[in-house]
Amino acid sequence: MKRDGRLSGVLHLLLHLAERQEPVTSEVLAKMLGTNPVVVRRSMAGLRERGYVSSEKGHGGGWSLACDLSRVTLRDVHDALGSPPLLAIGHRNDSPDCLVEQAVNAALQEAFERAEELLLSHLGDVTLAALSADVQSRIEARGGTHDHAEEDLHEL
Repeated sequence: MKRDGRLSGVLHLLLHLAERQEPVTSEVLAKMLGTNPVVVRRSMAGLRERGYVSSEKGHGGGWSLACDLSRVTLRDVHDALGSPPLLAIGHRNDSPDCLVEQAVNAALQEAFERAEELLLSHLGDVTLAALSADVQSRIEARGGTHDHAEEDLHEL
């Protein structure tokens, strides 16, 4: 099963936006993630609907953070992305005729549900502000510079 990296990618973008005063274009954000600007716009649309980001068209336009980082959790962002699957494992066959596979699915389903509840609970406990603080402490531990962020945003 393919991994869904949208949550990780969007969190990356949000933390970079938090460091910026001016809007950042979809093209620049896409380059940071190694993807297409259309993918960025699609991913950010749900965040805009929730008021976490804003976007402006035209010269000088782009994406900006529009929320208080301390009021938005990782679960909020996950939900704004449409609640993508959290687990990369699943049933071999969702509707098996085999009784053995039915028993296996039942046992696994309970485990999947418990794991997802635990993960969603943890995501609900972590705010963007906590993530931003972690970034800042990593920057300080590295000597107070974060050249990578500047390179990401000035490559175009």
